Amino acid sequence: EVQLVESGGGLVQPGGSLRLSCAASGFTFSNYAMAWYRQAPGKGPEWVSVISRSGLGTYYADSVKGRASISRDNAKNTLYLQLNSLKHEDTAVYYCAADQSISSLRNAEYEFWGQGTQVAVSS
Repeated sequence: EVQLVESGGGLVQPGGSLRLSCAASGFTFSNYAMAWYRQAPGKGPEWVSVISRSGLGTYYADSVKGRASISRDNAKNTLYLQLNSLKHEDTAVYYCAADQSISSLRNAEYEFWGQGTQVAVSS
């Protein structure tokens, strides 16, 4: 059974930081590009960041560029997203996704999808 389990979300003050994790199982993690998406209340899903299978290629949405860092540990089958200088508009449910094509992930197409972790930015 394929599972993507996100964790690390929570309530944080503006300007703070969070590190999200996504534990993968049930498929060969190193064969898949990975991505983080988010969905804010009342809005559609938004692509946040994508990382290649090796971890050498990373891409970021303009909304988080310079404040986010995506990484992966293929030995631990885990994906990470470091978010710094958090803003109110970063409040959303964050999801990780997997697909063998990095292009597909950048087009919001994926093979596997997690259940999400809530991030709330509030003072």
